[in-house]
Amino acid sequence: MLSYLQAHNIDRIDYLVTSHADADHIGGNAAIIDYFETQADGIGAVYDPGITSTSQTYEAYLDAVEQQDVALYRTQAGDKIQMGDVTSQVLSPPEGYLANEDRNENSIVLMTQFGASQFLFTGDAEHEAEEYLVDTYGSKLHSTVLKTGHHGSGGSTTAPFLAAVQPNVAVVSSAYDSQYGHPNEETLSRLAAQSVPTYWTATHGTIVFESDGQRVTVRTQRDAPTEPTRLREGMPIEPGTTGEVTARTTITTNGTVATLTPVATDGGTETETPSASLAVADVHADAAGADTDNLNDEYIVFENTGTDTLDVSGWSVSDTAGRTYTFPSGTTLDAGATVTLHTGTGTDTSTDYYWGSGSAIWNNGGDTITVTDNTGAVVLEEAYA
Repeated sequence: MLSYLQAHNIDRIDYLVTSHADADHIGGNAAIIDYFETQADGIGAVYDPGITSTSQTYEAYLDAVEQQDVALYRTQAGDKIQMGDVTSQVLSPPEGYLANEDRNENSIVLMTQFGASQFLFTGDAEHEAEEYLVDTYGSKLHSTVLKTGHHGSGGSTTAPFLAAVQPNVAVVSSAYDSQYGHPNEETLSRLAAQSVPTYWTATHGTIVFESDGQRVTVRTQRDAPTEPTRLREGMPIEPGTTGEVTARTTITTNGTVATLTPVATDGGTETETPSASLAVADVHADAAGADTDNLNDEYIVFENTGTDTLDVSGWSVSDTAGRTYTFPSGTTLDAGATVTLHTGTGTDTSTDYYWGSGSAIWNNGGDTITVTDNTGAVVLEEAYA
């Protein structure tokens, strides 16, 4: 973690939140505190749920806090951290704690909000903490991104919790060969039942979620399956592997659908925007054979049904799950021309473009194709069954 922060030229941490005292969650804290206090611009404060551990790792963490004289706050539900336009609300643990002060169940749970995007960080919370969260906050738990509890363990990410959170995307942080079997297959099945695209650090490597307040872009080191029950089909990536992250998809967070509005000139003649000339000419969602072995046989054909050339540079195509492809600069369709968007990888031509996905995008049983222009306005929305 320290090397990652250094590589990104982070010279100060204003708020260091320790989810709980387990060694796998605080193992790098002592080194981070020592480095930022002695070689960079410091640590503003440390936030901790207040339940201790007897491990040497925990002792080293507390020693670093004390030796560097960093403010340490016991944190509980109702606390809030304000960072400019970003608000982080502490949802758990409650006063008095849960589950006889079990460390996992009393992880700090943070809801971080920027604009319309919300990120739910759950530490190692499991079913008792999730039950408390659902009972206390209900639908207010709705989030764009969910960090699954306890590395995707079988006791976390329960069905009632998922129903309340309704995440657009989830992320699991665990080793590929976890001795505990994380992520648990039952948990992955629950995510699949909610059609939640899921990223796994073991196969996607470094995962970055970048929000502009309305959209969240997901960037990863490696392309790998995101269908929850197929995560283990991806190749493992060694922890500590360096390399650039690549944008994989963009999620629209506000859930609204913009409607094309006719533009009237002074004389009153109504005209439509050029986007009205784009149509779906064909949907081929069911590739021949196994979808994963023939991704380029899964495709959407778009047609310019208008009379003028249509420039779709920067226009985005997305499915119901929020996975997104953006046409590159210079993409145009002459009147009557078609362009085919294939799910797999290949070299773009004037008639064929490639999503670059490592897994199927379009549901064989039905999905919704949404196209937005480079201002974010929806110009086409078509469902198929």
